[in-house]
Amino acid sequence: QLQLVESGGGLVQPGGSLRLSCAASGFTLDYYVIGWFRQAPGKERERVSCINYSDGRTTYADSVKGRFTTSKDNAKNTVYLQMNRLKPEDTAVYYCAAEGGPHFTYQLTCISWSGDTGSWGQGTQVTVSS
Repeated sequence: QLQLVESGGGLVQPGGSLRLSCAASGFTLDYYVIGWFRQAPGKERERVSCINYSDGRTTYADSVKGRFTTSKDNAKNTVYLQMNRLKPEDTAVYYCAAEGGPHFTYQLTCISWSGDTGSWGQGTQVTVSS
């Protein structure tokens, strides 16, 4: 049984920071690609970050480059999204998702995974407003 639970969302003023956590259970983060996505009303879903399991390489959407950083703690089986210099346009529900494991016989990478498949958390609301 695979489960992801996000936490850390809330209300923050523009320019502030938040750190989101994604705790995994039922599987280990090794051999899974992990991504953060956000969904705002009236906007398309956006993948804000992704971590390869093979080489640990991270990718970011242009809209968050230089402001957001994703990392993982294998000992805690948790992925983080550090969000700095937040803007009102960052307001959205943030989700973490994971894909990989025994369903794949090849090396899955962030490049080949858009988030259409995999396990998803319930999301956490981030609101950036003064």
